[in-house]
Amino acid sequence: MYKIKRVMDYTFCLGAIILFFPIFFLIFFLVRILVGKPVIFRQERIGFNDQPFTLYKFKTMTERRDSQGRLLPDSERLTCFGVFLRNASLDELPELFNILKGDMSLVGPRPLYSRYLPFYTQQERLRHTVLPGLTGWAQIHGRNLIPWDERLALDVWYVKNWSILLDFKILFATFFKVILRTGVSADPDLVETDLDKERASAILGSGLDS
Repeated sequence: MYKIKRVMDYTFCLGAIILFFPIFFLIFFLVRILVGKPVIFRQERIGFNDQPFTLYKFKTMTERRDSQGRLLPDSERLTCFGVFLRNASLDELPELFNILKGDMSLVGPRPLYSRYLPFYTQQERLRHTVLPGLTGWAQIHGRNLIPWDERLALDVWYVKNWSILLDFKILFATFFKVILRTGVSADPDLVETDLDKERASAILGSGLDS
């Protein structure tokens, strides 16, 4: 079944890249003019079997720095055009190339930062026994507006209940989520904490209480 999933991923992504190449080119040009270079944002994320890979996205923030040369907070570097790209999920289009490479799938748990690895429970680490996805079960249930514990539990549920039919259900629901622009904040820092900071604080708090 997973071989069928991989064939579907490759076929869909190759077709989408060819079909929407003019849109890719237009966004590439606008990001270069309105946001700056490099146009493609690259970041290490964790994928299948805890292996790191480089995630591709369209850049949505400038390189503005303070007088000491330090990058300004994300909220001050996020451009209006970047907000539009994030709200419409167009910043994630380059991830189609991650799918072609085999780093990702169309559907699966979203790939998260490498620094989060030590903070997963054993159960939550099941999310890395499948390829990460462009969209997933957690994304159609609130994306970055739901608490970490709930989001990771949804990822585990997906792994345990995966089927081709479930993937189609998620893709169908994602289409309407993107059209309606629901369940996501353009600036995640406004609505969520980092998983490592949240759980480190919880561990510290429990240690102080004991």
